[in-house]
Amino acid sequence: MKQVSQNYKTGSIRLSTVPAPALQSGGVLVRTRFSVISAGTEGMKVREGKMSYLEKAKARPDQVKKVLQTVQQQGVAAAYGKVMNKLDSLTPLGYSLSGEITAVGEEAGEFVAGDRVACAGVGYANHAEINFVPRNLVVAVPHAVRMEHAAFATLGAIALQGLRRSDMQLGETACVIGLGLIGQILMQLLRAAGMHVVGIDLVPERCEIARASGADAAGAPNGAEIPSAVERLTKGAGADCIFLCAGGDSNKPVELAVALARDRACVVDIGKTRLDLPWKDFYEKELNVRFSRSYGPGRYDPNYEELGIDYPIGYVRWTERRNMEAFLDQIARGEVDLDPIISSIEPFERAEQVYQDLSEGKAGGLGIVFRHPSPDQERGSVGTSATTIAPSKPVDGEVRIGVIGAGNYARSMLLPHLVSDSDARLVEVSTATSLSAEDAARKFGFERKGTSYRELLSRDDISAVLIATRHAAHADMCASALQSGKAVFVEKPLAIDLAGVEKVRSAIADSDNDRLLVGFNRRYAPLLVEMKNRLAGRTYPLTMLFRVHAGQMESSSWYLDPSQGTRFIGEAGHFLDVFSFLTDARPTKAFSLSLRPASSTPDDLENVSCTIQYDDGSAATLQYLTQGGSKTPKEVLEVLGGGQTLQLQNFTAVQVYTNRGKERIRKGGADKGQSNQMKAFVHAVKSGGAMPISVDCLLDTTLATLACAESMRRGAPVELAEFWNAQADA
Repeated sequence: MKQVSQNYKTGSIRLSTVPAPALQSGGVLVRTRFSVISAGTEGMKVREGKMSYLEKAKARPDQVKKVLQTVQQQGVAAAYGKVMNKLDSLTPLGYSLSGEITAVGEEAGEFVAGDRVACAGVGYANHAEINFVPRNLVVAVPHAVRMEHAAFATLGAIALQGLRRSDMQLGETACVIGLGLIGQILMQLLRAAGMHVVGIDLVPERCEIARASGADAAGAPNGAEIPSAVERLTKGAGADCIFLCAGGDSNKPVELAVALARDRACVVDIGKTRLDLPWKDFYEKELNVRFSRSYGPGRYDPNYEELGIDYPIGYVRWTERRNMEAFLDQIARGEVDLDPIISSIEPFERAEQVYQDLSEGKAGGLGIVFRHPSPDQERGSVGTSATTIAPSKPVDGEVRIGVIGAGNYARSMLLPHLVSDSDARLVEVSTATSLSAEDAARKFGFERKGTSYRELLSRDDISAVLIATRHAAHADMCASALQSGKAVFVEKPLAIDLAGVEKVRSAIADSDNDRLLVGFNRRYAPLLVEMKNRLAGRTYPLTMLFRVHAGQMESSSWYLDPSQGTRFIGEAGHFLDVFSFLTDARPTKAFSLSLRPASSTPDDLENVSCTIQYDDGSAATLQYLTQGGSKTPKEVLEVLGGGQTLQLQNFTAVQVYTNRGKERIRKGGADKGQSNQMKAFVHAVKSGGAMPISVDCLLDTTLATLACAESMRRGAPVELAEFWNAQADA
């Protein structure tokens, strides 16, 4: 199928052939009929894409702050790698479309194939011939609504949410500053709700459209018509509400809002405009400033948008989905007419030229709509889950790898090392979204790209699989890959619960395939290997302390999704594996203490101290923390035993203290072992020798991680053998 994407590094926009998305639970596959270009949001992306690195940094100060935090914790090299990887990635464009459902996933049974629907969502309602969209971002289109009009449902919901934020009542007067797509739609919704409306814009043609659509007045911000109209409509009191739908760096819209507002009026910001509020003017009128957050309640909430968990109507009357439905109802009733604001309907195959015209200011009018090919025009290009670049014949001894999942970590920390390994060949990549598969194939030279991992596992020309998806899928995918006879590298964690551990263990036993490695990369770090060499031949137990400052999570992080396990479950295996590596011993008991306030829940594993005992008498403590300052080094390890102390400082140096003095060891930059790890995996698969870490050790580390979490819940130590046996008995 075809999809529009942008490379933010170069700014280039392409219409590319990509794999069709796979059907997932909780959503539907939609064949797109029409999709709308948002001149505001997408125009901003087009302009930012053509900026220099410095200009991009100035345009996104929020991202610069994140980069600086990465530099402070992980160093310049790591930060640079992450930034360049992020920039040189393909991102989707579009977020509002209409189409027909072609397939329905589990837990989306309110829909059936063939339904006419409108869809919303960045990353879901893309400019693409086929899209997977979660159920709460999909609404039925009434029979009276034309599909090219239904494609505006997302934009209509944005305007409608702005109206709801104003709390306006019948007979009041509103001013709409900025008569782009959102402003024009908002103006019509206000008229339908019984308000007087004054439109304001610098472009005369937009003012003409507003007047033709029912505005009481419309004109330029610096003309005499606007103040006169507001005075006439309000009997000199001033507007009840001013909506800011304009964009840009000028503060004039805010200043104009003050001049037009009545005493204690409301100012609602919908667009992305400068907001330097003149304190004296806002204070004297006691103006109420409100922000309207996109389509409505549910926006930016992954539980609502991705998992399909709706808000009860008795508590949240108007969600983003209900706003979309209400807007389509207004079209069906004839209260909103979109024909005047549709400037052109363009064939989808002209997408690149349309964006080029947009970037050069040649695309006139307001609403540009893409008309997508009908099924009989597609000639079979839509619906295939994989596309092929002519594969070459296998070379004796090469390790032919299929990759499932290609997120930021895989692209920056795993795949570059495989590309540089002459014994490895990247054959196929399968990802959840079409564009991420296309991006990985572009960057790393995969011969095939797709969105069905089961198809990948069925390939006879793939000998090894790398799994780097979200955590909850690891155990199932790992078990399936082992049963298909592949060697498997799976990023940590191996599993997020005991059932997952048992699934992997059973797959190994049933298939007699133990060719498994988990991404516990720190044991391959040169400095950690040096530490173990210093402990060679020991006959004494070790005392170990690993302090990890994980930092605060963003509210949008998928780690916060309970179905994916916690961040602790996802990351702790790294550090517990270090203890097993240094001791060559098996963990036997775990005990965890909460370092959070008493109000935290038993499942809250963000600030914990875990102590693990080993069968050689060693003891280790993992402190997994978020409370420190942003400049705190992320990882510090201290090992004591046999008259010496070894201190690893964020993988940049080791300090050795003995009775004879002290020594400082360096091995270059901060190397956490990813390169050596991937080399070890490829070598083991190619040679047929033992995998770098035994299956028993992999299962032990996973079990110890889960036991630490269980100890937190119980408030008591957990014997690993008892913990596992209880699961087996169940």
